[in-house]
Amino acid sequence: MPELPEVETIARGLHGSLCDRTVAGVRVLWPGSVHDGDASGRDMKSQPVRLQALVPGATVVGARRRAKLLLLDLISPEDHENRELTLAFHLKMTGRVVHEVCRDVQTHDRVRFLLRDNTVLTFADVRKFGYVRLFLPGELEQWKFWRNLGPEPLETGAELLAQSVAHRKARIKGLLLDQTVVAGVGNIYADESLFRAGIRPDAKACDVPPHRLAALFRHLQDVLLQAIAENGSSIRDYVNADGDAGAFQNSFNVYGKKGQCCPRCRAELVCCTVAGRTSTFCPCCQK
Repeated sequence: MPELPEVETIARGLHGSLCDRTVAGVRVLWPGSVHDGDASGRDMKSQPVRLQALVPGATVVGARRRAKLLLLDLISPEDHENRELTLAFHLKMTGRVVHEVCRDVQTHDRVRFLLRDNTVLTFADVRKFGYVRLFLPGELEQWKFWRNLGPEPLETGAELLAQSVAHRKARIKGLLLDQTVVAGVGNIYADESLFRAGIRPDAKACDVPPHRLAALFRHLQDVLLQAIAENGSSIRDYVNADGDAGAFQNSFNVYGKKGQCCPRCRAELVCCTVAGRTSTFCPCCQK
């Protein structure tokens, strides 16, 4: 699943390539990939009507990220009642958002945004878990998913993040993966930051000394920044906004390396399950 660094990389790429471009039309190839909501902020699937009615004619004015969400901000023509629009893409397991020259539709294309300059923004998704959702002014803040997101790890001090989990009895990796605790972190960057901090993924947060928790979140910030600098991690499906692979997978210390040697002590890396996720770690270096 694309995590914070991958989505941040896509957002930065789209901000540079999409700004000031106008949407000519929207083609929905798989209605289940388009969500909408009700007054309570809940999701409803297969709701393409509003997307196809309101987005054509709108101009992209920015791309940004919140947690693992990719957000495109648009401005509609002056004669539209709702001028400010936001498109939210959740890539889930296998989603891609690529800005490219117009081409024929491919098997896994789900939604295509045709632009007036003869380019296309394509949302593709092999497993169909991802989605795009349109928000009118004021709706994004009412979305239940949005309201429940925790703080951004790159915008919050490590000590403050450490304090927020210091008295929790839950496993530390489970807390890193909990999007209400810290937003945007997934399996890859949890494993890598725990290795750098020397903390077992199944350790209870309340059993880890405060200074080590703070160090963990500093390592998490360092790992995320390095991954962004290397355009994210490409293991199977992820590519950036130009369709290019990332490179941080070449810097993995432990993720996906069960049975290999620890890069520090040469002990064999092992796995355990935390919060339903496979966690790879060094039993000697991580306590």
